[in-house]
Amino acid sequence: MKLRNIMLCTLVVLGSAVISSCGSSKKSATVNDKSTIYDYSVEGNMGGTINMKDYRGKVIMVVNTASKCGFTPQYEGLEALYEKYQDQGLVIVGFPCDQFGHQEPGTNEEIATFCKANYGVSFPIATKIEVNGENAHPIYNFLKARTQTGDIRWNFCKFLIARDGTTVKRYSTKTTPAEMEEDIQELLQ
Repeated sequence: MKLRNIMLCTLVVLGSAVISSCGSSKKSATVNDKSTIYDYSVEGNMGGTINMKDYRGKVIMVVNTASKCGFTPQYEGLEALYEKYQDQGLVIVGFPCDQFGHQEPGTNEEIATFCKANYGVSFPIATKIEVNGENAHPIYNFLKARTQTGDIRWNFCKFLIARDGTTVKRYSTKTTPAEMEEDIQELLQ
């Protein structure tokens, strides 16, 4: 059994080496196995920097957002969770993205105004980023590598990161914020 596991691991490593040596038109996402979410930062929507290290020891939800999407009303549920659990250690960070159906066409200022005026959003919002491809933000490369789930398929894909900064769970676009509440409560304990 032990020999079989060693052989299997060797085949996986060799297969990875062959695949990476074949080249690709896309840059591969390099993520250090020892990295945590705290190793990353992003420019804030209204200036400044959102340093994920400032959220060390908290439960973090990362979500790619869009203002003109059928799932945009999820902002309401996200804000409700944030208001309910922020004092217990929940942080939500929104990452506006225009890669899906051109549903986030606004400027950073327009996005901030929309989120505040329509949904009362008070959680941090980053500047517009890309979540897939050569220009994907390193935070999203980290999240996708940790969950081994591949590219983001649409707006409002959500990731929940435990207090240790490494454990990540991915939720589909269709998963509402309310459906994540039990998992959030568990991680906050």
